[in-house]
Amino acid sequence: MFLLITTVTPLFLFFCPTPRWQKSMGIGSMVIATPLLIDALIKQIPKGKLTTIRLMREKLAQDFKTIAACPLTTGIFLRIAADAAEEDMASGKKDISPYWRVIKDDGSLNPKFPGGIKNQYKHLLEEDFEFTTGESKNVIKVKDYDEMLFNFS
Repeated sequence: MFLLITTVTPLFLFFCPTPRWQKSMGIGSMVIATPLLIDALIKQIPKGKLTTIRLMREKLAQDFKTIAACPLTTGIFLRIAADAAEEDMASGKKDISPYWRVIKDDGSLNPKFPGGIKNQYKHLLEEDFEFTTGESKNVIKVKDYDEMLFNFS
């Protein structure tokens, strides 16, 4: 059973990352969100729209006035929220977090979600999204995904 951690208070870290991270994130404070915060972001995504983990991290960093949101914990907590949503769906709950609307930065589906890309594909197909294959036939991408990205503002 997956339970979302009930606190909305994130952790803040001052970090001095490796040179590779410094290039992409800089040096300063980083927010480590909670599963509940990630779940709340997911619930903001309306039907017909998508987002990426990168956009979610940018929104978290903006909201908490940090230079970055931890990519590792954001991904882990996204998976926890997705598992909890599947359990809620199985138990007949109606207010389900539409985790399937979160795609990878390149528009591809996430194999780490419950049921893998088949389940995410099924959910997105029910919402009338169209698909294309990536460079590899094993990679499924949402067609014109960049035109459907949700602006958290």
